[in-house]
Amino acid sequence: MLEHYFQYPKVLCRLRSGALGSKMDRIAAYLSDIGYTRVSAKLYLGRLAHFSAFAAQHAEGEAIEPESIEAYLRSRPTAACRRASQTAIGHARRAAPERFSSPRRPTSPHQALLNAYLRYLDRVRGLAPKTCDEMLLSARRFLAWYDRCCPNQPFAALTGEQVLAVVEHTLGRSPNSYTRSSALSYLRSFLRFLYWAEQVDEELSRFVPRTPCVRFAHIPPRLAWTQVRRAIDAIDTTTPVGVRNRAIMLLLATTGLRNKELRSLELTDIYWREAAVLIRHTKGRHDRVVPLLAEAGRALADYVLDARPDIDSPRVFLHHGTPNRPINGSSVISRMVRSVLERTGIELPRVVGAHLIRHSLASQLVNQRRPINEVADLLGHRTIDTTAIYVKVAVTQLGDVALPFPGGAS
Repeated sequence: MLEHYFQYPKVLCRLRSGALGSKMDRIAAYLSDIGYTRVSAKLYLGRLAHFSAFAAQHAEGEAIEPESIEAYLRSRPTAACRRASQTAIGHARRAAPERFSSPRRPTSPHQALLNAYLRYLDRVRGLAPKTCDEMLLSARRFLAWYDRCCPNQPFAALTGEQVLAVVEHTLGRSPNSYTRSSALSYLRSFLRFLYWAEQVDEELSRFVPRTPCVRFAHIPPRLAWTQVRRAIDAIDTTTPVGVRNRAIMLLLATTGLRNKELRSLELTDIYWREAAVLIRHTKGRHDRVVPLLAEAGRALADYVLDARPDIDSPRVFLHHGTPNRPINGSSVISRMVRSVLERTGIELPRVVGAHLIRHSLASQLVNQRRPINEVADLLGHRTIDTTAIYVKVAVTQLGDVALPFPGGAS
């Protein structure tokens, strides 16, 4: 496969030597399969040849160790070289994983306890994987604090005073009422597990206070609808990326999709004749159907028919850079939304992403006096209480329902 990119025998011999020598043809085929152009693939193969020679000199065993990779990356002269080399090595690891040893993760003395806690969260409490991961991270932080502040002390000697100390430490790490509430909730869960697993002799979770978390205490960040409209109209649709970005922005602005829902959208989920979109893999684990308005439908059709890369993927929205692939990272959508809004000179809040457009749509619908249950159905809220936070932005409607002041003019 290397002959597809290089023709000189000395170059081919150099590429096939070193720590990756016998795997370079497979790596070249992998780069071709995932869609890299000939020029880009040659650049990556050249970097891998340099790394292969370095690893052959510094590797101690048959497999390439993580230490050799780190030493090579440190030797690169610039940050751009390090990033490009790291990407090339990542492709090599995916194409020839047997040539690399697995990174050695530091073993925790509490690993058996953490594994038992994870099984408890999954099998006993039946929590979602993402929730299990967050609660496991909280347990790791508690254990790190415990090892640092109470070295060599068994869990059976844990006291309420020490629990209050870790509560103070946890509250110091939490910036707002929501994170404080969840952090202490996760701490209570782990302490209950310790009692359930007979690691401690008393129920210590009772020493963890409940922090006030007032619902609807804030107004979600949002933009005026004229600003959203101006940003969409300003998108340059003379390029395939611009056509894609306009379709994304119109979908977000008319359906209120979440970031993950947008990224998970597949071609078969678009019902063109019914002018509807089926949303799967939602936050509430319930599929829902949202209307596909005419302008959004035209923009989506323009993208699918004329601008979308022709690759074998069911996902609607793809990366347009080489290699073409589905958009998997949430940050890609967030950066795109921020970029589109910044071009119009709009003053933006600190956090910008799909949810900012979602909040703006909900606020606009409430201001148009649309029934709150319709807004909840569109956004996929399981209860109207979640949608009720947007009622606070409808100032004119709140004025209509205000009661007369006692003793005032009728």
